[in-house]
Amino acid sequence: MYLKNLSLLNYKNIAEANYEFDPKINCFTGKNGVGKTNVLDAIYHLAYGKSYFNPLAVQNIKHGEDFFVIDGTFDKDNRNEQIVCSLKKGMKKVLKRNGKIYDKFSEHVGFIPLVIISPSDSDLITEGSETRRKFIDSVISQLDPAYLQELINYQKVVAQRNALLKYFALNHTFDKDTLSIYNEQLDELGHSLFEKRKRFLEDFIPIFNKHHQSITDSAEDVSLRYDSHLHNKRLLDLFDESLQRDRVLQYTSVGIHKDDLLFEIEGHPIKKFGSQGQQKSFLIALKLAQFEFIKKQSGVLPILLFDDIFDKLDETRVAKIVQMIDDKVFGQIFISDTHPERTENIVKETHQSYTLFNL
Repeated sequence: MYLKNLSLLNYKNIAEANYEFDPKINCFTGKNGVGKTNVLDAIYHLAYGKSYFNPLAVQNIKHGEDFFVIDGTFDKDNRNEQIVCSLKKGMKKVLKRNGKIYDKFSEHVGFIPLVIISPSDSDLITEGSETRRKFIDSVISQLDPAYLQELINYQKVVAQRNALLKYFALNHTFDKDTLSIYNEQLDELGHSLFEKRKRFLEDFIPIFNKHHQSITDSAEDVSLRYDSHLHNKRLLDLFDESLQRDRVLQYTSVGIHKDDLLFEIEGHPIKKFGSQGQQKSFLIALKLAQFEFIKKQSGVLPILLFDDIFDKLDETRVAKIVQMIDDKVFGQIFISDTHPERTENIVKETHQSYTLFNL
């Protein structure tokens, strides 16, 4: 599978652009601010129906304009698949496949397997648990539509339970029977999601360890650990224990929406004890593991977006990535960098076809 062409209209700082892509390697070079990352984000947008960098859709419209359009044609299983994503101010975003509008964006997730590696991935280390949960959910959802629907349903019920807790507090009332309806729904959905996350990480963590050892020549002892309230108790029991706290807080304080993925080096949080270089290696290994996991599970080589490649890696580590390209580990890859000559020297070593776009 690969992206054949891309057309952009009023997307971020790009008024209009058209690209024809190489099936293997495509490089965007130029000074900071010219739009290299925006092109990669547009490709991400076609795969996920949203921006990787800006969750507020309307802010992806070029300043002074009323709409944006992203139009791309993918070759998948030797068939052309046209994906169009567009948004007009004041209206809902529209996502179309071969001219047919999706009723739900969730129906599209996983159709275009894609992994992005970006400097902003550092949020996975520096931000709170929600960012790491989204990473887990994103990988599983690409391969399991039922998981994504269960997750959406779980989040809706949590919102309803939270609204009920607020209602109780405002009206100085309490109805245990009504609350128990939500508790039972969350127990069933939460147990299923927990088991799927647990199975995913049992498969994923060894892949992560392999990539990290390769990148660092096994020089560092790192680990991923799944932290969840459900490891030891069912959710119904946890709700009973947290009832008084939830009534005071007016929200649901336990459940799989509080899960976390712990990143550690030498048994300590990498956020506090890892150097910048160690953190970068950790994140690269995490994303390469995501790539390999999706490839194994789907049987399709995901598209790989490598944003600002030298921000993430020193030249030794870049050489290791290049070797993986040469060994045909990757399918189609998109790279952005500020130095055209440096980038071209790297991709020449892969002995693969490539196209260079100097923005």
